[in-house]
Amino acid sequence: MLSVPGEQLLQRYLPRYQFAERHAALIAAPPAAVLDAVSCLERDADPLVRFFIRLRELPARCLGRKLDGQPAFGMHCFTRLERLGNVELAYGLAGEFWRAAYGLQPLADAAAFLALEQSTLPRLLLHFSTEPVGEQTRLHTETRVYCPGKVSLLKFAPYWYLIRPVSGLIRQRMLRSIRLALAASPD
Repeated sequence: MLSVPGEQLLQRYLPRYQFAERHAALIAAPPAAVLDAVSCLERDADPLVRFFIRLRELPARCLGRKLDGQPAFGMHCFTRLERLGNVELAYGLAGEFWRAAYGLQPLADAAAFLALEQSTLPRLLLHFSTEPVGEQTRLHTETRVYCPGKVSLLKFAPYWYLIRPVSGLIRQRMLRSIRLALAASPD
């Protein structure tokens, strides 16, 4: 299990959780540039990630369900919760993720995410943190999911175990995309 250097936002936004996934990559760039690149992830949409998102959305499309007129699921669906300097960045998402059309609850800001602590709606935290390693930066990502009730936990668990391998691959591809984008950018 990877240890995460910056955990302040993890503890602030989702200290309790039942599901978690962690990944890390060493990137040849300073922490500020790395977190800035995280904020721009949508620009470098990975074809393999797009394929998996389309595959995940296939049941909704086959059932004729609308995806709220939104483009395919992506970083635009997350709400940016907070950035702590060049150390941490957190995004939130809330919904019934196992539903064909995701069952997402719109979140205006961090306060709206925190206000859901008393609801029965599952919440997901996508967290990034940096750790200087010589001239490079280790970028850590942790995804946490909290299901507040037995019903949501029983519905989410099978979904998690089904999508977790692909979710992990997507996180690894995100890290790779950031590393490649920064390697290609001029100083």
